Amino acid sequence: MNNLESKALKISNAIGSVPSLIAHSIFFVTVLSSTFFGVDFEKALLILTTVVSLEAIYLSIFIQMSVNKNTKAIEIVEHDIEELSDDVQEISEDVEDIQEDVKEISEDIDEIQEDVQEISEDIDEIQEDVEEISEDVENIEKDIDEIQEDVQEMTEAEVLDSNLIDNVTNK
Repeated sequence: MNNLESKALKISNAIGSVPSLIAHSIFFVTVLSSTFFGVDFEKALLILTTVVSLEAIYLSIFIQMSVNKNTKAIEIVEHDIEELSDDVQEISEDVEDIQEDVKEISEDIDEIQEDVQEISEDIDEIQEDVEEISEDVENIEKDIDEIQEDVQEMTEAEVLDSNLIDNVTNK
């Protein structure tokens, strides 16, 4: 905003104030009452009409400048509102995408929990199978020990039998 526009805006604001209303009222009363002090009524009206006409012309210019400035400001605000509306729409779409992602993640978590539960059950079954196999191995070891003892007893019996046979045949 240049210097002239700044001054015009200040004048426009000043004229639209209460002190300006008082000053204008005093001016009108002074001009009209000057006829009581010997000023010709037609000259007083001519001066008043001229001043009021000039003031009206400048005021309309100042008002139009203010309207133009406000119109530009409104256009900028409208543009900003459109951009904000677009941003809100994009954010809304992003939120919808995030909600879909959260739903998918939640479903994936449910599936993973089910898989973990199944794996845990499988581990329990495998542990039971390992315990059964351990028992079977212990039983087999016992059977092997018993068989070895039987074999040793048989071997000792065969050796005795063989010695007996040798003793009997040698005699």
